[in-house]
Amino acid sequence: MGMKDQFQEKSERMQQQGRQKADQAREQVQDRARRRDDDADERMDQPLHQEPSERAARRDRDA
Repeated sequence: MGMKDQFQEKSERMQQQGRQKADQAREQVQDRARRRDDDADERMDQPLHQEPSERAARRDRDA
């Protein structure tokens, strides 16, 4: 195998790894956006004012 072939194979491997990393990063961004949307939906469902005991109970339950 010549140097040119080795270089080409290495280049192809690096491109493939780059694509995989880009796909993973894209998935992570989508997952974060989905979680952020879910969290926003939960906050929308919560009442604006809670008594201190209700806040403590919710905090204990969520922990």
